[in-house]
Parts: sequence; C-alpha cells; structure tokens
Amino acid sequence: MKLSVQGLNSYYGPAHILFDVALEVGEGEVVALLGRNGAGKSTTFRSIVGLVEQREGQIVFEGQDVSNQPTHAIVRSGLGYVPEERRIFTDLTVEENLEVGRQPPRPNAPQWSREKLFNLFPNLGEMRGRLGGRMSGGEQQMLTIARTLMGNPSLVLLDEPSEGLSPKIVEQMVSAILAMKKEGVSIVVSEQNLHFANLISDRAYIIERGRICFSGTMSELEARPDIRDAHLAV
Repeated sequence: MKLSVQGLNSYYGPAHILFDVALEVGEGEVVALLGRNGAGKSTTFRSIVGLVEQREGQIVFEGQDVSNQPTHAIVRSGLGYVPEERRIFTDLTVEENLEVGRQPPRPNAPQWSREKLFNLFPNLGEMRGRLGGRMSGGEQQMLTIARTLMGNPSLVLLDEPSEGLSPKIVEQMVSAILAMKKEGVSIVVSEQNLHFANLISDRAYIIERGRICFSGTMSELEARPDIRDAHLAV
C-alpha cells in the first residue's frame, strides 16, 4: 500500500473538522476524494502532509509512519502536494519555477526532467521564459503540478486541479494525470467535478462534514445515483 490513513481527526482551534477519516491508495492508483465545498477535502490533504498541527490518527506512507513528522520531512520522503491556491513564484520564469522544485532522484519513483515535463505539459514548453505572473490560471495550475513533479514524488495529492479551468485546459489536465499514472505516480485528487473524476480515477471516497460516507470503485459509484445525489449534487 502506497498510502494508508486511519482514524484521522483534525481540528482548527476548538473546531473539530475531520472525524475518523480513513483512506488508502495503492501503487499506481488514481483515487478521487469527492465532496462539496467545505466538506473537508483540503483539510484532509493538509493533515496528511502535516500542515494541520492539531491532528490525531495514523498516516503511513510507503510503509513508514509519518503521523508525527514535519511537513518538510514528509515531502522529502516522496509525497508531493499541489494546493488549490497555485502558489507559484510570479516573478520567476517557468523554468526558474521548475528549478525551485528540483530534488534528487529517489528509488521507486519516476524521475522528471524539465524536457519530460514540457512533453507532459506542452503549453509550458512554449513559454519557458514567461514570468509566472503573466500566465493564465490554467497555465499556473500546470506549472504548479510540474514544479511538484520536479521533486520526483511517488505519490501526489492534487487539490481541486480542475477548479476554474476552461474545458480545453481540463482536457489537457486529464491527459496529464493519466500520463502521470502511466509513469507510475500514485495520485489522490480532491474534486467536486464528478465527470472529471470519472475520466481519471480508479476508486473514489466521498467526504461530507468531515466524515467518509462512501468508498468504492468509480463503477460502483456510478451504480448508486442515490449516493451521488445525496452527497455530490449541488
């Protein structure tokens, strides 16, 4: 098992946000964490990488218990995190942003070079010298993912990768995620967009009010319109 999360409880001050969240990701899997806005998706990701200080439970990554490790140690072990906010360096070029993310190759993880990433995201290859602040939201999203891949992670958490993107860019994002999977990267995607999740995911969890309320394959979810309507319908 690439990632195992068991009994995860997280708090922001006195507010209890996550309640005994459990999820697992296998080698080379794409897993969707589905839910409405405010359901707890981003908090789950932030808790896994140690950005939520008040948390309890067990997080095991590649056989190592990282529950109490600081964020930099978790990321250095090969767990990549792409936040929803697209935190690129706006005053650096595309190539300079990628260099910021560079880490040495690691065993049991695909290796990424700038040229390989430009093949994955052709848009970025056409704007290598462009400043991050002069890119569209979709281009910035691609750059954020590419910069994370420069760290050669074996698993990546993608927080709302299709949010606010044009249909054309969403198509490119689908292709990129499937190519990442083919390279051997395990991926967890937090999403509200069920159609997008269907195109890329093997399995799904649904979270609502900080609790996991469904776990199964995409086909099993497809066969349960009652669950989709209850937890995902706007």
